Amino acid sequence: MMSGSGTLFRYIARHFLFNFLGLTLILLGLIYVFDTIELLRRAADRPDLPFSLLLGMAAMKLPMVGQEVIPFAVLFAAIYTCWKLNKTSELVVIRAVGLSAWQFLTPMIVAAFGIGLLTTMAINPVSSIMLGKYAQMEIVHLQKVDNLVTVSRTGIWLRQPAEDGGYALLHAEKFEQKEWRLGDVIVLFFDREDTFRKRIDSPVVLLKDGYWDMQNALLNTPEGAERLARLTLPTELTAEKIEESFADPETISFWRIPEYLRIMTETGFPGTRLAIHFQSLLAQPFLLAAMILLAATFSLRPQRIGGTALMITLGVAVGFFIFFMESILQAFGISQKIPVSLAAWTPTLVSLLLGTTALLHMEDG
Repeated sequence: MMSGSGTLFRYIARHFLFNFLGLTLILLGLIYVFDTIELLRRAADRPDLPFSLLLGMAAMKLPMVGQEVIPFAVLFAAIYTCWKLNKTSELVVIRAVGLSAWQFLTPMIVAAFGIGLLTTMAINPVSSIMLGKYAQMEIVHLQKVDNLVTVSRTGIWLRQPAEDGGYALLHAEKFEQKEWRLGDVIVLFFDREDTFRKRIDSPVVLLKDGYWDMQNALLNTPEGAERLARLTLPTELTAEKIEESFADPETISFWRIPEYLRIMTETGFPGTRLAIHFQSLLAQPFLLAAMILLAATFSLRPQRIGGTALMITLGVAVGFFIFFMESILQAFGISQKIPVSLAAWTPTLVSLLLGTTALLHMEDG
């Protein structure tokens, strides 16, 4: 019996993984085609860009897109696998030998949990590297460099356009978000050819509407140094733009997020968005396992009862609702309306509770 159970375990797991890989490849292929078309549209005014470059850029986004596709692929693959077992009467045979739904779903639950671990621990780090390279290529080939924000151990770095087509790099060792006050600030100015032009040092800089208010500033130019009680530097940056310009959480590896969060906390910037992303990655294996329970709930309906197509459609709709709810809760979490853990883990917990409750009702009546 143990040997037979092991064979059945491998049989179901193999079919589920085969369906999952097939669906994932189909979805990624479709997304790759549409991404390539979009890049071609954006590069319409750049005939010098080779087609191979655009194909490579589209490919660099695939690991990131794959992370978003995987939950849907797991749900659809589980629904199809359960439906197939039901349609071919294999499910009847499995139940006839005394196995419950929990037992024959275990291979898919374990496989889905393993997919979640692989996605979080391996695919995510690769995705973050490739997405970072894509962002760099996008800046170089498809758009003008705009405002950039980076947080490091030494403080915060901001980049903004300057006069004559150049740019300015602003570095602050201290930061107070409440009043948008920067401390110990250095501003370096460069021209289009990256040649250094001048430098401004100021102990206190305030972000105002349309300009930086620099107090007791020291201006250093090739002609000499000059101390100014107050100096204004025009800027298009606003508090909202600075917060939105932080590195996309998807460009930061899962393994580096804790350190990045610590640095953001030390420099005074909120790390809510990144914290939610980190907690969502931790919850992903459990969410994928919950997708198996939801899929089984809507696709194990006996064929003789009828209405299988309607139940499967309802299962797909519930899956989309879960992912929609996840986006809504994350938005509430980012705006600090609800705690980070609640925003990240609620979809997973709701899915687990719904799937478990429905299966218990199905099995025990």
